[in-house]
Amino acid sequence: MNELQYRANFFVQLFQSLIALATGLAVIALVFGHTEQLNGWNHAELLAVMGVHIAMGGLIGTLIQPNMMRLAQEVRDGKLDFALTKPADAQLLASLREVRIWRLVDVAIGGVVLAAALGQLGVAPSLGGGLAFAATIVLGGLMIYCFWLILTTFAFWIVRIDEIAELFDGIYQSGRWPVGVYPGWLRISLTFLVPIAFAVTVPAEALTGRLTIETFLLAAGFAVLLFAFTRWWWRFGLRRYSGASA
Repeated sequence: MNELQYRANFFVQLFQSLIALATGLAVIALVFGHTEQLNGWNHAELLAVMGVHIAMGGLIGTLIQPNMMRLAQEVRDGKLDFALTKPADAQLLASLREVRIWRLVDVAIGGVVLAAALGQLGVAPSLGGGLAFAATIVLGGLMIYCFWLILTTFAFWIVRIDEIAELFDGIYQSGRWPVGVYPGWLRISLTFLVPIAFAVTVPAEALTGRLTIETFLLAAGFAVLLFAFTRWWWRFGLRRYSGASA
């Protein structure tokens, strides 16, 4: 209901998303104007990476980013009390209070790009491939959520972390390309420090038949460990919160 008060945002979001899509397609066309493959990825497979990148960005903008920014603001203002005093898990409440429905435009556009990529590949995804894709999307989204919450929890010590959104958006743009095209040190950073590889490249691998069982098990195991650490880190940071009534 809150978002529907600003329906013009839908058209603004649609325009921004189409501009970003056109820019991404132009860059891919420019790259493949000089080569037929990029580190073993052909044009259609890179289109699949781009589709996952757009769709995952839409999910982040819909569910994760607005809640994390609100959490940081409420820690600074002392208004987190309203969530902490409710008879429910505080982390769950702090993570699910806002939904920016207009960012679902990116999810839809990402789906169209993925469909186009599959059409160019000339293959229909199997049941196993579809389930693997869905599972890796969930795991990737969970890891991005954990990364955001870990950074946002620093608000209990650092008063202002408003630049977190710009920082993440800048790093997230690296996901437009398969993580394998980057140098080793950056590849490791984009996999285990900022889990862009698990959120974008791995789902694209699942959709294009590149995903191995070892990579899937690594993603699942890392997601479990990261979530456990994030849960502990949230509770540790919460002890530093004084609230507006303190």
